[in-house]
Amino acid sequence: MNHRFFGNLRIGPRITLAFLSTIVLLLLVAGISMSALSNVNQALTLVTKDYYVKVRLLNEISDEVDQQARYVRNLVIFDNAAQRAQEIKGIEGSRELITGMYAKLTPTVQSDMGKRLLADTQEQRSAYVKDVDAFLSLIRAGQTEEAKGLLANTLRRNQLAYMAAIDKMSDHQQLQMDKASDGADREVKTGFQLIIAIACAAVAVSFVLGWLITRSITRPIGRAVQIAETVAAGDLTSHIEANSKDEVGQLLNALQRMNASLVQIVGNVRTSADSIATGSVQIANGNADLSQRTEEQASNLEETAASMEELTSTVQQNADSARRAHQLASGASAVATQGGSVVGNVVSTMQDIQQSSGRMAEIIGVIDGIAFQTNILALNAAVEAARAGEQGRGFAVVASEVRSLAGRSAEAAKEIKAMIEASVSRVSTGSDLVAQAGRTMDEVVAQVTQVSTLLSEISAASAEQSSGINQVGDAVQQLDQVTQQNAALVEESAAAADSLKFQAESLSRMVAQFRLPGDTDAGTAGTPTGTARSSSNSRHGALPAPTQRLIGSSGAY
Repeated sequence: MNHRFFGNLRIGPRITLAFLSTIVLLLLVAGISMSALSNVNQALTLVTKDYYVKVRLLNEISDEVDQQARYVRNLVIFDNAAQRAQEIKGIEGSRELITGMYAKLTPTVQSDMGKRLLADTQEQRSAYVKDVDAFLSLIRAGQTEEAKGLLANTLRRNQLAYMAAIDKMSDHQQLQMDKASDGADREVKTGFQLIIAIACAAVAVSFVLGWLITRSITRPIGRAVQIAETVAAGDLTSHIEANSKDEVGQLLNALQRMNASLVQIVGNVRTSADSIATGSVQIANGNADLSQRTEEQASNLEETAASMEELTSTVQQNADSARRAHQLASGASAVATQGGSVVGNVVSTMQDIQQSSGRMAEIIGVIDGIAFQTNILALNAAVEAARAGEQGRGFAVVASEVRSLAGRSAEAAKEIKAMIEASVSRVSTGSDLVAQAGRTMDEVVAQVTQVSTLLSEISAASAEQSSGINQVGDAVQQLDQVTQQNAALVEESAAAADSLKFQAESLSRMVAQFRLPGDTDAGTAGTPTGTARSSSNSRHGALPAPTQRLIGSSGAY
């Protein structure tokens, strides 16, 4: 809770809040006390009706097991049959008691650990009961020495294991009972600590609420009285701030609205006077600057007009040169196109020559084959002539000549074939060169076409520039006319500035008697003009020149 929160509440709800806070803390103490008592009661109930009952039953079972051990020991000691029968009856009665105790104990065990420990005791009990039955059988049979051996070894070991299991389960239940008891103790201690802490908090909260409520009522009322006295004295410079929404805050808001209305009325009048005074000075300064800029603009317009004439002449020359270059480029494009066509024809002719050379090579191959076959026939004829003897000698001579002619024909065919292959290779190389020349001519044609297109675009752009320059010339003439009109407006503005200055001085004298926030002692003690100037400086900054400059500037026009 802070001062702003209390300031947004009325006085009645504040007091109610203080009492309600105390009541809530008391109820909290009562609730914590009841909760602690309930938890302690549950813990005690769990100890007395659950854990204690289990421990008691386990202790009784342990006592009965001890009693059975004494009965078993007596059976070894006593020799009288009646005494032994009495001890056996005691063992049977103890078994029945233990069985009944287990019947009561089993339903009360709910935890997993408890169930495991209970099962362990029952398992150990079964082994122990089995050994006792064997011991009783030996006693009934009169085998006392064998019974003593069983008692000293197996029976005693199982009895100790059974008792250990019972003790382990009893220790577990005792531990749970101790934990519950310790939890109840901690709950009681925690409850006491919480009650003490809340009681201390209740005292602290009551003190703080009382102090805050008193402070939130008395301080704003004192501030309201002080503001009312200041406004009654005619001082409108008070800073009224209402930070609350209660009855006192509403009173401060009313005083703030009243003071703000008075400040706004007087401030608006003073601000208007200051604005007019500042505006008149700014207009005078603006007229001087405008006159200077007008003269500079007129001079710049003359220079611009001369530059535009030179630019017009230059652009026209560029347009003529672009047209001539376009014509030359068109001619070059046509010549390049013709050259490309001629190169294409040469390429076609070279391809035909290459095809003819290939055909000749094929024919030479046929001639070479014929010569080879003729050589074979001549060889066969020579063989036949040799077989014929003297009769075939003349035929052998003819066959030898035919073979010689076939050999020379084959050699000549090889030489012609080599020459044709060399010619075909050269024709192929020439064809590639001619094709490359054709591609080069195509590129030349494309480049010349692009140059022609660019020159055409340059010519069109030059024409557009010439048109734009003519429009700029017209605009320059219009600017010259506007400049002359501006000079006349400057003279009218000077007269208006004189009138504004006079009205500003009159308004400043009217509002000089009021004291507003932001006024200084020096400003209020001076003349009305000084007051207006001080206020103007506080809102718009220092003036660039005194008021007398306004008259001089206007007179210059």
